[in-house]
Amino acid sequence: RLRIARPPTGRSGRRAPSLPSASPSTRLKSVMAAIGKEALYGGIVEAGAAAVEAFDLGNLDRAFYEEPYPVFHALRLRAPVKRLPDGALFLTRYADLDAIYHDPVLFSSDKTVEFRRTMGETPLYEHHTTSLVFNDPPRHTRVRKRLSPAFAPRALRALEPRVRAVVASSLDELVGEFDLLHDFAMKLPIELIGDMLGVPSADRHRLSPWAVAILSGLEADLGEQGREAGSRAVDEFKDYLRWLIAERKRTPGNAGEVLSKLIGPDEDGETLTELELLHNCIFLLNAGHETTANTITNGVDALLRFPDQLARLRDEPDLIGTAIEEILRFESPVQLGNRKLTADAEMNGVTIGKESYVWMSIGAANRDPEVFPDPDRLDVSRKPNRHLAFGSGIHACAGMSLGRMEARIALDAFVRRFSRIEKAGEALRHPRARFRGFVRYPVRAS
Repeated sequence: RLRIARPPTGRSGRRAPSLPSASPSTRLKSVMAAIGKEALYGGIVEAGAAAVEAFDLGNLDRAFYEEPYPVFHALRLRAPVKRLPDGALFLTRYADLDAIYHDPVLFSSDKTVEFRRTMGETPLYEHHTTSLVFNDPPRHTRVRKRLSPAFAPRALRALEPRVRAVVASSLDELVGEFDLLHDFAMKLPIELIGDMLGVPSADRHRLSPWAVAILSGLEADLGEQGREAGSRAVDEFKDYLRWLIAERKRTPGNAGEVLSKLIGPDEDGETLTELELLHNCIFLLNAGHETTANTITNGVDALLRFPDQLARLRDEPDLIGTAIEEILRFESPVQLGNRKLTADAEMNGVTIGKESYVWMSIGAANRDPEVFPDPDRLDVSRKPNRHLAFGSGIHACAGMSLGRMEARIALDAFVRRFSRIEKAGEALRHPRARFRGFVRYPVRAS
C-alpha cells in the first residue's frame, strides 16, 4: 500500500485514507506467485534491466520515440517507481496512476515551482501555470465550470453535422498519395477549434504552429531554443486573441462559438481575468488540436500494423466505438502526466518526499498486463477497456467526448472511403515523450 508519512487531516480532524497501491510485494507478486511471471508477461517484449538502469526522461534516443513500450514494460516489471537522475519519480503501473488521479489533495497539479525551473519567468511559463490543466481547486474548478458548457451533450450534438461536413470535404480533396497527418487528420480539429474561437478561415493556418511550439514546452528535455519558440508563440497568440476578443465584443459570434460566452460574466456573475481568458483560449487549441489529430493518425497506423483488425472493422463497422477506445489505449496521444506531492509518502517501498515531482506514464499504464490481457495486441472489440488516455478524476479531459466524436467520425469515414490503404514512404514519429504522434505519415489510398 501507499503509506502517507504525515497524512493530511480534513475539517473533521480525521486522517485522510491511504491510497490503494499495488506494490510488487503485494498485488503484482501475488499474481505472479499464482500464475507465474512467464504467464503474466509471456510474449511481451521488455527491454531488460540495463534499459531500466539507464532510463532518463531528459535524455532519450530516437529508438525510444519510435517504440517506447519495451522500456515501459521493463520499468513496470523491474522498477515501477523509478527514481530519475533529476530526483523525480517515474511511475508505470496502472493501479498507481489510477490512485494518483483520485487523490488530488496528496498529488497536486500545481506546477508554479517546477515550471519556473524549466521555463523561467517567460510567456511560456505564464501560459502553462494559468491554463486549466496545471491548477488545483478552487481555481481549476472555477475555470473548468466556464469551459464545460462547450463540451456538454447538447453542444456536441449541435457540432456533429459540422464534424461530418469537415471530414467529408477533407476526404474529397485526397487523391492517390498524401500525408495522412497534414492533409487529413489535422484539418478537422483545426476547423473545429477555429469555429469555437471564431477564428477567420484565412487565419487558421497559424493555429497549428503555435500549438506545437507551446506544447513542446512541456517536454522533459526542454532547452533554450524550445523555450524561446514556445514563448514567442504564446505572445503572438495572445496578441491575436486580444484582437479577436475586441472583434467579438463588437460583433458576437454564432451559437456554436465559445469565445463570446467566455468574455462576459457567467450565470453567477463571475468573470475570467484577462490572462485567464487568453490562456484558456490557447488551452482550448492546444488540448483539442494535436491530440485529436494524433489519435486519428495513430489509429490508421495501428490498423495498418494489424490488418486483421482493419478487416474486422470493415466487416463490422459497428465496432468503431470500441475501436476508438482501443486506439486510445494502444497509442495514447498523451503519454505522460505529472503531479507534485503535498506530503511525504511511500509507494512500492520507495520513499517520496513532500514537494517531489512524479511523472505518470499513461502509455505504460495502458499496456499493463495486469489490466489489459495481451496488451501489445490491438483488439478493436476489447472490453472492458478502462484506459487512462483521458486521465481520470477531477482532471479528466474536459473535451474527451468531443475528441471521441471527432476520432470516431473521421476514422470511420476514412476506412469506408478507401478500400486500399498503404504507406507510401517512411512515417516519422515526433521526437517527444509527452505526446505521441507523427511528424509525417505518407500514405497511398484508393
